[in-house]
Amino acid sequence: MTEPVMRKLEMLKKYLEGLDSVAVAFSGGVDSAFLLKTAHDVLGEKAVAVTARSCLFPERELEEAKEFCRKENIRHFIFDAEQLKTEAFCSNPKNRCYLCKKYLFEEILKIASKAGLAAVAEGSNVDDEGDYRPGMTAVAELGITNPLRYARMTKEDIRRLSRMMGLSTWDKRSYACLASRFVYGEQITEEKLSMVDKAEQLLLELGFRQFRVRIHGRMARIEVEPSQFDRLMEEDVRERLVTSLKQYGFSYVTLDLQGYRTGSMNEVL
Repeated sequence: MTEPVMRKLEMLKKYLEGLDSVAVAFSGGVDSAFLLKTAHDVLGEKAVAVTARSCLFPERELEEAKEFCRKENIRHFIFDAEQLKTEAFCSNPKNRCYLCKKYLFEEILKIASKAGLAAVAEGSNVDDEGDYRPGMTAVAELGITNPLRYARMTKEDIRRLSRMMGLSTWDKRSYACLASRFVYGEQITEEKLSMVDKAEQLLLELGFRQFRVRIHGRMARIEVEPSQFDRLMEEDVRERLVTSLKQYGFSYVTLDLQGYRTGSMNEVL
């Protein structure tokens, strides 16, 4: 491991030590898993995980989060998130992420307060600072700490350190909540979330690593890495995707020729 990365790790540990106790918003992804493990190494039982159970996240992600905490012997709080009961969120405005993050972190703050924890931390890294992320405004307004950004850690730093620490999440694919698959202004419903979830689960089962299924009404726009275009166009794969996605409720199934990228719904803003 390079010296600059190890210096960042020491900076992170000192920052976490200064928090005294912390609830880590834990999705089970690469960043939050690394942050949680490091916080637990530094603070012991005074570092806990908090995860939202929601139809915005696949059940498999919740189960992986549970398993991580069991393996690492970390106390894990789980609460039911009910964003779909809020019309402001379901109407999918451009500040949807702000509304969602504000709601989630207000709930996490309540849990942290009841548990007597001094701080709440989230796992964004410096690579997240470039995209359109209104959720970060909510995080800042609520006083949520950003330890990985404080230590100026990149996604690559986090993956390398996670591998060094023996974390199974070190090479986990990047993930974002299912609401990010919707074009702004399109109503978010449980039915459509399920359509997207099933479609992405199928891509996972077919061996694709990094992908998104964006939803435009009843049209699916599939993003995979350009290196996997040939795989997607294999006759058996293509036919299974088309048949299955139509069974899930899509009328049209398309491939985005730009390929996989984060935040593609923000390109029209």
